[in-house]
Amino acid sequence: MTDLTAGRPPEGSTEPAADPDVEVPQLVLHMGQGRALPRWFWRAIVAVAVSVAAYQFGRSILIQLQGFLLIVAISLFLSFAVEPAVDFLADRGWKRSLATLFCFLALFVVGGLFLFVMGDLVVTQVEDLVDRAPSYLDESADWINNTFDTDITTDDITTQIESYQDDLTDIAKSLGGRVLSVTGTLFGLLFQAFTIGLFSYYMTSQGPQLRRNVCSILPQRNQRTVLLLWELAIQKTGGWIYSRLLLAVLSSACTWVFLSIVGVPSPLALALWVGLISQFIPAIGTYLAGALPVLVALLNDPIDALWVLGFILVYQQVENYLFAPKITAQTMDLHPAVAFGSAIVGGTLLGPMGAIMALPAAGVVQAFVSTVLERHEVVDSHLTEMEEIRAESGDQGVRRAMRRMLRMGDGDAAVGVRRMDDDGIPLDPATGPDRASSADAADSSDQVAGSVDDRETGPTEGRSD
Repeated sequence: MTDLTAGRPPEGSTEPAADPDVEVPQLVLHMGQGRALPRWFWRAIVAVAVSVAAYQFGRSILIQLQGFLLIVAISLFLSFAVEPAVDFLADRGWKRSLATLFCFLALFVVGGLFLFVMGDLVVTQVEDLVDRAPSYLDESADWINNTFDTDITTDDITTQIESYQDDLTDIAKSLGGRVLSVTGTLFGLLFQAFTIGLFSYYMTSQGPQLRRNVCSILPQRNQRTVLLLWELAIQKTGGWIYSRLLLAVLSSACTWVFLSIVGVPSPLALALWVGLISQFIPAIGTYLAGALPVLVALLNDPIDALWVLGFILVYQQVENYLFAPKITAQTMDLHPAVAFGSAIVGGTLLGPMGAIMALPAAGVVQAFVSTVLERHEVVDSHLTEMEEIRAESGDQGVRRAMRRMLRMGDGDAAVGVRRMDDDGIPLDPATGPDRASSADAADSSDQVAGSVDDRETGPTEGRSD
């Protein structure tokens, strides 16, 4: 134990007692049997204190720079998206700075046109809604009266609205007092957009020099890894952006033609909305994109809303099974669960922009892992042979295997398929033994049993039926 008594040795010690006339320190620390603390103890205390202070300081710096780091991440993502187009123009004789400026100007014009068209749509629809408000009120009152056997008139509704007029006036005044804050927020967004554009321009126009500067501080064994990861990021991000743009153009064109034929107001604006939102917002983009044209059509004519809803559903299936597989075959192939999970994680961390950036990021990680990691042959097991049975015999063979595993329970799907063939057990659960065709059972047996005989049966040969 540690003795904290001043001027007195610990119990059991053979050291002589201190002279009372000699001045001694007021605090003496000992360990164990009178041993002093090791010299490294105080250094360890100082090191821990410095580490904690450095962590807190670094954490506070990261919190303060969170907005700036987000701007840098978005700028890097944008530069990855634009660089394939810049390289395309640079390979054809354009100066890299001029090619970068041209691409960013085109991006600015397209974005500005989209915002202008959507703003015109909002203003037009609000004016149309205000003009048609009395007729909407009359139609709604008639429907309520006929459906619920009531006696509501539009005069009653107008009286109710006037009763809340003072409250509406107070709300308008409070909103008017917030004009300065809204204006400040708008200028802040414009400044952030300008900053992102400036960073993205320099990252793209000076991309080769930037990569050379980064690699110059790394050993050569790490330079190849960094360059590979950088190349994958450009390839996957650019491929995803351009494939989405092509799908958005197809979606906008088809939607524009259909809405023009049906007679829905502002068909061009609604078509651009459907094309861009459905392609660039993961998971829920299709529903958000289709809700606006259906709502506008509903305000115009309820029958038109049904036509628009049917068109969106049909076109979505055509895009999923015809357009998207061919366009995205060479760009990025993500499992739907991985894409959905990546969008959720990105949106949780960085908001809406993070959800958009998460898909290319997941594609980069997947491509990097598949390139770097070594793959091995999979051991044959009843847990892994289902996909092989599906490839050889289709869903029919898989259903047979699953039924056998449920009925016989020995866990070997391939052997179970052969046993079901031998016993004449039907494939389809809805098909009884009397309805099962012996010829179909024989054909299915030949397909699955032949594929099983080609593999080494090993442990399954010694089992007894």
